[in-house]
Amino acid sequence: MDNQELIQCFADIVKEKQIDRTEISSIIEELFKTLFEKEYGFSDNCEVIVNIDRGEIEVYQEKTIVKQVDDPFTEISLEKAQKIESDLQIGETFIEVVQPQLFGRRLIATAKQFLGQKIKDIEKRNTFDDYIGRVGEIIIGELRQAHRDNLYVHIDQRELRMPRAEQIVNERFRRGDTVRAIIKSVEMTAKGPDIIISRSDEKFLAKLFEMEVPEIEDGIIEILAISRAPGERAKIIVQSHDRRIDAVGACVGMRGSRIQAVVRELNGEKIDVINYSIQPEVLISRALSPAKPVNLYIDDERKYCVAVFDDDEMESGVGKSYQNIRLASNVTGYSIEAFRQSEYEGAKSEETFFLGQIETLTERMVDFMRSAGVETVSDFRSASREDMLEVKGVGEKMIDTIGAKIDAYLESLKTPEEEETLEEEDEMITLEGVRENDLPASDTEKRLLMLP
Repeated sequence: MDNQELIQCFADIVKEKQIDRTEISSIIEELFKTLFEKEYGFSDNCEVIVNIDRGEIEVYQEKTIVKQVDDPFTEISLEKAQKIESDLQIGETFIEVVQPQLFGRRLIATAKQFLGQKIKDIEKRNTFDDYIGRVGEIIIGELRQAHRDNLYVHIDQRELRMPRAEQIVNERFRRGDTVRAIIKSVEMTAKGPDIIISRSDEKFLAKLFEMEVPEIEDGIIEILAISRAPGERAKIIVQSHDRRIDAVGACVGMRGSRIQAVVRELNGEKIDVINYSIQPEVLISRALSPAKPVNLYIDDERKYCVAVFDDDEMESGVGKSYQNIRLASNVTGYSIEAFRQSEYEGAKSEETFFLGQIETLTERMVDFMRSAGVETVSDFRSASREDMLEVKGVGEKMIDTIGAKIDAYLESLKTPEEEETLEEEDEMITLEGVRENDLPASDTEKRLLMLP
């Protein structure tokens, strides 16, 4: 194999594999140095110059001129050197031109093996560099393999993997189906780039809306938050930066055309589009759609909310397997607990409030009590002090403080009517303990209170 044939072989690879010419030049240089190392044990005195455009490969070997040669790889005799350049002297450096043909069949065999491995490495690196910059981009590919835990989608001779966790549960694909997904992550492994794609990620839903709603792509409408139960339901909060444009209306489209396109792509996933509000009570109420809460009790500092629903609307408010509450909590950033109105009113009288609802209790106090198995006011009333004191960090003073804060909180919940009734009851109890003769004769009102 002469230089021209060798260069042509590499040029064909450059064209077929779409590898940069400078990469091929580096590979050829490394190839010849590898051959020198296999032949002589090292290649420090070798230099390879490659010009693919001209079809030239020049291999040079530096040798020291000596009187008697002990190492032919690094030394050359004065007589031999002077045949090429007559003015050379002992101790000088002689540059010898090495013909690639001298390596014979070894060159071909080594080149095939070496080149094959290097090209694979280059392809892996190029694939990684390409896709790492495309994270967050939607791709469309063909499903080639469907395994139990992974789907493998091919795009331009690249294999992309969709793990089970990134799939929509109720979807079924067959080999040859067209799959649309978002590139979620790219990691380099020993086997090459592991490109993960997803259809269950929140960003996939955001990208679909961006494709269908020009106002989102233009930045007029902004997606603030998304929460999904992939394939079942999703909630998305949007905000318009132009008062003339209704964010929800733009996302839904004329007769629902825009949102229906997204729903079809997600295999019928229900999508609630929520208009942003700076008022937490309005935002949470919208997020709990389709149910309408009767009352909301919100602790902004702790991002905590108690939602009270009519008994008839409790089921739709909570959703199947608490799905509606969970999605509303995730999308708003508030921890939401739901109560039936009858249960909530009963809870007030039975003191079964969750300690997390009492804003005067610190998060540290609530965590300590939770460690002792105390979640509600009722739990606190029934728990023994000994059990609570067994929790590291809980002392007598903390228990007394928590008890006082609970009493103050429950007292603050009493309505004026309840307080008036309690005052009357206290007065009656006081008067019942007093004999009629002990009352001043002029105190007509108190006398009347003692009559049956």
